[in-house]
Amino acid sequence: MIILNAVLEDAEELLNIYAPYVSDTAVSFEYDIPDLEEFRGRLVSISAHYPYLKAVEGEHIVGYAYASAFKNRSAYDWSVESTIYLRQAARGKGIGRELYSALEAELRHRGFLNMNACIAVPISEDDPFLTDASRSFHLKQGFSEVGIFHKSGYKFGRWYDMVWMEKLLGDHSESISRPLFL
Repeated sequence: MIILNAVLEDAEELLNIYAPYVSDTAVSFEYDIPDLEEFRGRLVSISAHYPYLKAVEGEHIVGYAYASAFKNRSAYDWSVESTIYLRQAARGKGIGRELYSALEAELRHRGFLNMNACIAVPISEDDPFLTDASRSFHLKQGFSEVGIFHKSGYKFGRWYDMVWMEKLLGDHSESISRPLFL
């Protein structure tokens, strides 16, 4: 497996990875799978300022991870929100760990200091649309839970809580340069 920057030509394969998370799970709170043009626009917009990585095995993309703006105010420029999606068959093989490690390294290189994740959590242990795997994954990656928004997402006829998690990536000194938007 190799990790590379995602490019526009990857959009269809990335969308195919993402689509089941929209249609079959509460991992994504989108109700409708975006069309290819919308997804391409997202990839271009995000990768213009933040890392957008793909994991490739053989001829196929098996997962992707990216960072995006945490909030659209200048004081938040050192913070990002991170996202990761894997093909279902690729889960549990360490690909997510490698992708997130590469994403974290690139964020550090660019001068970002806070990596945040907003994660849906199941309402019960037998929830058919969501497991606690994402929260567990982030804890293993060194994230800490910092807050919970109760019943903030509604999908599949049920309310879901959102857990905010963070990982501090660098020194928060009083005098610091702006992150690199490469």
